[in-house]
Amino acid sequence: MDGVGAGDVKALLGAHGFRFSRSMGQNFLIDGNIPEKIVRLSGVDEFCGVLEVGPGVGALTMELSRAAGRVVAVELDRRLLPILKDTLKERQNVEIVQGDILKIDIRELVGEKMPGLAHHVCANLPYNITSPAISAFIDAGVFTSITVMVQREVARRICAEPATPDYSAFSVYVNYHTEPRTLFDVPPECFMPRPNVWSSVVTMTMREKRILEPEHEKAFSEVVRAAFAQRRKMLVNALSFALGLSKEQITETVKACGFDTKARGETLSVEDFAKLARELVQIRYKHDT
Repeated sequence: MDGVGAGDVKALLGAHGFRFSRSMGQNFLIDGNIPEKIVRLSGVDEFCGVLEVGPGVGALTMELSRAAGRVVAVELDRRLLPILKDTLKERQNVEIVQGDILKIDIRELVGEKMPGLAHHVCANLPYNITSPAISAFIDAGVFTSITVMVQREVARRICAEPATPDYSAFSVYVNYHTEPRTLFDVPPECFMPRPNVWSSVVTMTMREKRILEPEHEKAFSEVVRAAFAQRRKMLVNALSFALGLSKEQITETVKACGFDTKARGETLSVEDFAKLARELVQIRYKHDT
């Protein structure tokens, strides 16, 4: 690939008779500075194996191949395979895998394709799979970091603080497993076709130490889901309704954690939810015995 400007990408796609698929959320980068910046800030080096999703015409893939020991790019659209074969033909450390990242066994793929390397994700994610893809990367439990370009509103949710409008159950989930931060924003004119929204590049570094013991994580998930299912309700009411415990039991749990019984779940931090989960397990144990 000689360049990733609008003219280069348009000529490349035209030569292959390619038409964009709106259903696949395809928006290809046409600013060569963006892939370079993503790779540089991701911290990827020759000791890293990188999983990319949705490589498009290979702009980010090319930059990754210059920095990483190995790159495995998963592309759903079969029509892009000959284009990628063309643009990446000289990159010996790149392998393109055709498939749906939401159906692939990520742990198995990474273990097979990138042995002996530190595993990272670096991708310009298709907008229509952003949240489930990030969840799949985290749940795979094999990555050191995840650096992805997403819609700016999604990045805000990922990095949101408690008691802010963007704070959600997804915010708590991501922050429980990782330490996220936004690296930079990307305007719509950097893509073809041009989206109607800004994008942001966010990096998530996996936490080295679990916040909770495994036996408390189910309760943590239950508490978070219940708190945000009815986020405008007081925490006591939301939890008692969803968890099948009496209001008195939930009130006892909330008080034992040192929280205001009139507090809403959206005001609690990840650590607060963890504390609540531990106490909930104890309350349930007392109730069952």
